[in-house]
Amino acid sequence: MKLDLENPLTSSEEHQSDTITYLFASEFDHMPSRNLLNFLETCDHFYVSFRHEAISLILQAQYSCNCGPFIPYLAVNFMDRFISRMEIPQGKPWILRLVVVSCLSLAAKMENTDFSISNFQGDEAGFIFDNKTINRMELLILDTLDWRMRSITPFSFVHFFISLSQLKDPALTQTLKDRATEIIFKAQNEIKLLKFKPSIIAASALLVASKELLPLQFPSFKFSISAFECVKEFNVGVRASLRAPRLIPWALKLTTM
Repeated sequence: MKLDLENPLTSSEEHQSDTITYLFASEFDHMPSRNLLNFLETCDHFYVSFRHEAISLILQAQYSCNCGPFIPYLAVNFMDRFISRMEIPQGKPWILRLVVVSCLSLAAKMENTDFSISNFQGDEAGFIFDNKTINRMELLILDTLDWRMRSITPFSFVHFFISLSQLKDPALTQTLKDRATEIIFKAQNEIKLLKFKPSIIAASALLVASKELLPLQFPSFKFSISAFECVKEFNVGVRASLRAPRLIPWALKLTTM
């Protein structure tokens, strides 16, 4: 079954009476562990460099392999979660390439997309992996992530939060969603945002987009999001992020780029 990042649940999970409640309750399981955040926050050179280069390679695949933006996004999600739970040996640059290729391969499989590994390998670095080696790394990643590959991401919450705006114009709703999606894509590269849960990133991206596109509706939209029961019940922290915003100014800066 193809993974839809906006609705990552499998058919066996869709029987639940409150899907959005389930998403809020489960999003922690699809985030990097605190280990990676500690490494990055203390400016551990190896992990900062590893993540920066890995993301750069993953984004290159979007062009060299002609795939859509969701595959690189999902691959970065897998990579962040994997390196936060698995100690990466230093001094072996081929490991970075193997992790990147394997995460891209897994993301393409989740999207049911024909992804050619050969188009991505054989560049100037000279690292070429056979299918057996890639498959072994894929199994290691799967096992490390407890086979939770139907990732809960900010996209899983966008539709719900947009519904709180009570917009009646479909075209305006789509414009708001498109702008929030653009912000979410850009936000994934920022190390500081790894500490935020997917729901916070989704809510904040939509608030940034609504403040830009719908300034008159922004105050009521902000109130609706911060007052939502699941936000309070699961301590998502949207209220705190709005009162002492750390994500929103950064995201607003992106709107000028």
